[in-house]
Amino acid sequence: MRDSFGNADFYTTVPGDTLSSVAAAYKLSEAKVSGFNGLQPGAPIAPGTRLRLIPDGPMPGAKGAAVVDANGVPTGYTIEPEDSLAGITYRFNLTDEQLAEANKVAFTYEKGNVFFIRAGNHIQLQKNPVDSRSGRGISVNNSFGQTIFYTTVDGDSFDSLGYKFRCTTDQLLRWNPTLTAGQPIPVGTQVRLMPGDVTIDGSHGTFTTDADGIPLTYTTATGDTERQIAFRFGVPEIADLESANRPLTGTDRVWYDFTHLASGELAPGQTISLNLTKPIHQ
Repeated sequence: MRDSFGNADFYTTVPGDTLSSVAAAYKLSEAKVSGFNGLQPGAPIAPGTRLRLIPDGPMPGAKGAAVVDANGVPTGYTIEPEDSLAGITYRFNLTDEQLAEANKVAFTYEKGNVFFIRAGNHIQLQKNPVDSRSGRGISVNNSFGQTIFYTTVDGDSFDSLGYKFRCTTDQLLRWNPTLTAGQPIPVGTQVRLMPGDVTIDGSHGTFTTDADGIPLTYTTATGDTERQIAFRFGVPEIADLESANRPLTGTDRVWYDFTHLASGELAPGQTISLNLTKPIHQ
């Protein structure tokens, strides 16, 4: 039995199977497969036996109870105190990337487990089914390679766009006021995949764009931070934003000024580049 990503969570044995052969086929140790199923290593297994290929129940790093579907595949999980990303991905047979995709977020790791791996946060472990025709529309990317606008085709939906571009339905609705929750997205709609015109906490300033609507420059406002500016304009990493604003001389990583270096808060009134191909040097 495979999950929505194609990972095998369960296996039903056929004549000739052994614990060691099943373990090898799925790149697991015999000890793990035996432990997952309450068996002794080397124990014979009858054809038609349904073997677990994932741990059965709570474990260190993933101590909470999971929601499972009718086939026993875990679909949701509420994070417990002291859980870890490594424990969760191991228990549910997922990669970091798959877990991020299931939750429509760009990444799952943040130092200190304060963003995604946060006690009480309910996370998705699987994707909903999406139309195979989706995701084939025209994308407009910024200079960092991030898709800023996408023109929809038949089969696109909030879920399919969310999984592909890591945007939640709530974000898509806020960034695209013409879209309606619970309604199909019309074919040919140019969907914005970044906040852009929608100001967010830590990025309240104004910006300019090129003829295609791709952001070029940004003027900082009080309380703005590097991280939030990068998020608002589809810049993958703070380092990418800094690369577009590197000084021509000296050893500083950027030319612009901070009011609080530790938090990345910038001094207001500075016009900085949002485009790697058109950097601002000072």
